[in-house]
Amino acid sequence: MSKSFFNDKFINKEVKGILEEKLKRFNNIKFAYAIMDKKNPANFSAISNRSDWLEIYIKNNFQFIDPVLITASNRITPFSWDENLVIESGVKFSKIFEAAKNYNIINGYTFVLHDQHYNLVVLSFFLDPQNSEVRNDLEKHKNKLQMLLIKVHEKLMAQYQELNSTGYFEKMHGKDIFSARENEVLYLASIGKSYQEIASMLGLKLTTIKYHVGNAVKKLGVTNAKHAIRLGVELKLISATHFDAEK
Repeated sequence: MSKSFFNDKFINKEVKGILEEKLKRFNNIKFAYAIMDKKNPANFSAISNRSDWLEIYIKNNFQFIDPVLITASNRITPFSWDENLVIESGVKFSKIFEAAKNYNIINGYTFVLHDQHYNLVVLSFFLDPQNSEVRNDLEKHKNKLQMLLIKVHEKLMAQYQELNSTGYFEKMHGKDIFSARENEVLYLASIGKSYQEIASMLGLKLTTIKYHVGNAVKKLGVTNAKHAIRLGVELKLISATHFDAEK
């Protein structure tokens, strides 16, 4: 994770206080306001009144396999979720929900924002499955809550801009998560090319192709190449290359 990615504790504490104040009418509901760089999900920051779960979440880089964030990356409207949430490709990530159950996080409701600096921003609420009144209340006030997310994020962005130089947001994101060669290899694999075919197309050794795929697996914190390719496609981390015209 980038050390400069929205990590100022004083600004974040102020933003947390604003959210807690605005959400009082929902009986101090548990929430997480999170920001993820869509070009490099390793750049991730969150503010929450569930610090116990947040600590585990960040320690395990769960943003890479969080179906709530993956779903949010393809939406602009709020949505409810539970442990049965499946992303567009049909993959179901059970590991994160199994961990969340230990903190009594089973279902929730998430608001979505895509900002001008290519960040995915969400405001998620953790709900008690036995209390449908809170969910109904969120639904009833969803327009106000969406506006709250927009205003809070604007305030946070303004404070970070003031704290840092003019080009802060451009510098903060840094490089894409994959190198140009890793992207090329993953793209070809995502359109069905075998490792041997990719090696032939790029004029590289088979071991080199496996090396680049292995790097991608490590960067995404997943267990195998198939998972890395699916996740890369789902999060739009893999870009089409000049080979696209040859299909």
